[in-house]
Amino acid sequence: QERVNGFAQVTGDQQWIHVDVERARRESPFGGPIAHGYLTVSLLAKFAGECIAVDGIRLAVNYGLNRVRFAAPVKVGSRIRARFVLAAVDDIEGGAQMQWQATVEIEGGEKPACIAEMLTRWYF
Repeated sequence: QERVNGFAQVTGDQQWIHVDVERARRESPFGGPIAHGYLTVSLLAKFAGECIAVDGIRLAVNYGLNRVRFAAPVKVGSRIRARFVLAAVDDIEGGAQMQWQATVEIEGGEKPACIAEMLTRWYF
């Protein structure tokens, strides 16, 4: 909940379903507070850094997202992980652009929390 509240403060998205624990328990269809979808998306950079490693890169940057879908809510307290599949590599000046199919999974969940087409650029 602390991470969700911090994200709400930074982004200004104080919707009750994220930050009002008691109201979310009473009124939300999810039985409690949920993480912001954009918080989930923002964690893709963290997860990618933890599981994708390549030697010889001078600089790696996020280039954008082509498509993002939030298939299931992330209830506060849930454990999530990301899976990345390299879908395309294109040459760019000084490096390469990668297109990743990224899926954020919720432990014990039937549907993924987020499915995104993520673009990164690596400069050599």
